[in-house]
Amino acid sequence: MAIRTGDTRNEMLRLIRERRGGFSLEQPFYIDPDFYQLDLELIWYRDWLFVGHDCEIAKPGSYFTLQVGDYPVVVVRGRDGIIRALHNTCRHRGSRVCTAHKGTSAKLVCPYHQWTYDLDGSLLFARQMADGFCKEDFGMKPVACESVAGYIFICLADEPADFAPFRTLMEPYFAPHNLADAKVAHETTIIEKGNWKLVWENNRECYHCAANHPELCKTFPEAPTITGTPSVDSDPEMLAHWAHCEAAGLPSRFRIDDAGQYRATRAPLLRDAASYTMTGKPAVRKNLSDAVSADRIGTLMLYHYPATWNHILIDHATTFRVIPISATETAVTTKWLVHKDAVEGVDYTVEELTHVWAMTNDEDRRIVEENAFGIKSPAYEPGPYSELHEGGVIQFVDWYAGFMAPRLVEDDKPALRSVA
Repeated sequence: MAIRTGDTRNEMLRLIRERRGGFSLEQPFYIDPDFYQLDLELIWYRDWLFVGHDCEIAKPGSYFTLQVGDYPVVVVRGRDGIIRALHNTCRHRGSRVCTAHKGTSAKLVCPYHQWTYDLDGSLLFARQMADGFCKEDFGMKPVACESVAGYIFICLADEPADFAPFRTLMEPYFAPHNLADAKVAHETTIIEKGNWKLVWENNRECYHCAANHPELCKTFPEAPTITGTPSVDSDPEMLAHWAHCEAAGLPSRFRIDDAGQYRATRAPLLRDAASYTMTGKPAVRKNLSDAVSADRIGTLMLYHYPATWNHILIDHATTFRVIPISATETAVTTKWLVHKDAVEGVDYTVEELTHVWAMTNDEDRRIVEENAFGIKSPAYEPGPYSELHEGGVIQFVDWYAGFMAPRLVEDDKPALRSVA
């Protein structure tokens, strides 16, 4: 890792303060490794991140792992049923304890020297250590972890931000869909060769959809009010859809937190479609939740910057997790959730369930990569967003700049320096 001085921090702050509203960001925000490192330190290592679902680790000892920047993390369900996150680093000499993507184990055993941890991270056994060694002092370090409506979030900060406001907004919308008791029918991860912010900018508008997403456009509206924020409360179709869903007991109206980091809303699909399929018909015969019986509920959408966007339908849920890999690479993991009792080959086929978003994901990958390729050009300069179609992108970039600026100057701390 290269030595980093205060120059990068000062340059990023200058560019944020001087940026032109309604325009894309300057080139370093999308390609510079030092700018990327500041993104990690000031957002990814500080904020709550969606990592997975309760139903993925339904039994004690079930776990999954992930990497966030330099931090390997394991998320595990304890014998007491509690979901915990731990730094996936042995307290002996630092080796990763859990090396598989997911699994089930009665204990967590480091493969290097067999130091053995309980499911809550406490050290149970360290062979042939000196007299006086106190195993209570060497448990795996905890990571802040919260579960809400079937979603698991972690925060790597020593003092995490209050999770309660997000829980208060999100839980009433998602609890009726019973995702905590669903099952993952399919999962994919693709690597998009573009900065994580380009992945989000592409997600936050459908200006590009007609020319690039023929499968998605069979059911998903291109109206700017679906993906953006302008005039959403004056869209008669949205108002009618909210009224229909709320009459069935499903919270639906557009809600966004004051900082713009997360929002939830329901939106109609085209021509009374029920699901993201080529026909618009449900992909799963059994509804996702026994508690939701109303028809034409469209899609429940959630984003929570920087790590997730979601679509929850009557028959299944499609959730997305964004994890940066480098300044120019991003991993996007998609999971399709169905009712826990739905049977593959009887109630659904993976092909029909996943086709629309599998195709859309690959199309988005190509879009992001072409976008990133062009931004590398010395001729690149920030361009104007469409106020009509790209209000959601403007909102995302405003959120990013608004989050980064105060953190770049907080407490007048000297810039971080690291060497290797």
